[in-house]
Amino acid sequence: MSLPHWCEPLLDAPRMRAVDRWAIEDQGVPSLDLMERAGEGVARTLERVAADGLLAVVCGKGNNGGDGLVVARLLREHGRAVAVVLIAPPDELSPDAAANLKRLPGEEPVTFDEPSARDAIAGATVIVDSLLGTGFSDEPHGAVAKAIEAINIAPGAVVAVDVPSGVDASSGAVGGVAVVADVTATLHLAKPGLWVQPGKLHAGDTTVIDIGIPRGAPHDTDIGLIGAAILDLLPVRTARSTKFTSGHVVVLGGCTGLMGAPAMAALAAMRAGAGYVTACVPGSLATIVDTQLMEVMTRALPDSRGSLSEGGVESALEALERADALALGPGLGREDGAASLARQVALRAPLPVVIDADGLNAHATRLADLASRDHPTVLTPHGGELGRLLGVSSEDVGRERLSHARLAAERFGAVVVLKGDDTLVVDPSGRVAISRGACPSLASAGTGDVLTGTIAALLAQGLDAFTAAAAGVYLHCEAARHAAREVGAAEGVIASDVIAALPRARVRRKGRDT
Repeated sequence: MSLPHWCEPLLDAPRMRAVDRWAIEDQGVPSLDLMERAGEGVARTLERVAADGLLAVVCGKGNNGGDGLVVARLLREHGRAVAVVLIAPPDELSPDAAANLKRLPGEEPVTFDEPSARDAIAGATVIVDSLLGTGFSDEPHGAVAKAIEAINIAPGAVVAVDVPSGVDASSGAVGGVAVVADVTATLHLAKPGLWVQPGKLHAGDTTVIDIGIPRGAPHDTDIGLIGAAILDLLPVRTARSTKFTSGHVVVLGGCTGLMGAPAMAALAAMRAGAGYVTACVPGSLATIVDTQLMEVMTRALPDSRGSLSEGGVESALEALERADALALGPGLGREDGAASLARQVALRAPLPVVIDADGLNAHATRLADLASRDHPTVLTPHGGELGRLLGVSSEDVGRERLSHARLAAERFGAVVVLKGDDTLVVDPSGRVAISRGACPSLASAGTGDVLTGTIAALLAQGLDAFTAAAAGVYLHCEAARHAAREVGAAEGVIASDVIAALPRARVRRKGRDT
């Protein structure tokens, strides 16, 4: 299934190779011309990073190394001091890299095993990493691994060509050592691994270099970045709208000590556009929601010592009869009765469901049951919760976030929102929409409940599950940025600030495309 128009396409390694082949074989573009354009773009990037000082260009054997050699030649021709370090003898270079080595003016390159090579790296103002290209998907070994280590301990700024060496361009996985770049100058289109952790943490600022690929290149891909155009799809109220036609969300959760979670999810749903919200909470604690949120309806369910019980299943299902979406799990707690209620309601709910927090924990090892549901399901785990759902460690998820999110979406028949600075929205077909992130103000308790309520509101307003989840993630980040500007610093933002900023986040600012 192809990406929607609001996603900026990202090209994994096989697709990027296909684009290169199309340009060279079908369009007749010489490969050396593509390499020349790549080097020109990287050279311009370097001039912006550091206008003077020594540059060290560290080149691998393949065409990524050839790109680096073009950079070195162009900068030497402009009078810059450039040291060139080869990871292997010249006779091992790829044909295009070897051709550009012959064009290199000035001092001969040194190989990494020479002491002067390490001195050049250590003394450079800027280091160009052109060791490994997009096609690399293994663990660096030998001289390459040592060169990466030398780059990482050097004090100079680092500019990576296409992808930081050691990062899997397709997945963001890092098998061993990997370059930590300040800037990555990626070629033609950005790669998924630059936006998915842990690769994203190695990429620094990403800039895209036009390398002269002709128009019409095959960009059929199933992974991309969520763009501002998604805001154009958000439902807008008209003179005919009522509180019922604007979407009715039910929030089910809460227990002693965690009543703020369903309250925040409910208020977030209203701020995200839902016209009517009902909070189904433990009866003994319902007055907490009543006094906090005057606009939210409450339905008191049977509870045992402040925790929901199985006896509330039928009452909860009654509350869903006139609803459009269910947010299940905020503040639910982990008592057996509450978990049993969550599982039964999720399976029987005749409408779209967003499952979060302890709603997910209630389904640990049983989530495959949800695949039988006739209505959309959205799961919003962080890495630890996804690990529990899949029966693996959170460390395993952290190493391969993309593959685990895709596995969960396929296995559970749900849209999976794997939360993080690189939040991944994945549907069962394998399509992926990635958040650009850069929202440190979301590192605060309760913001996950805000996301749950926001996605539920968009589902209730009629968006399909994949679009609602992606739009919710985008709104969530935009609201967090608005909140940080309002309070003055990301460190001072709390979840209620993000909720308050949701209406402003719905407005697409002129000229904004990220």
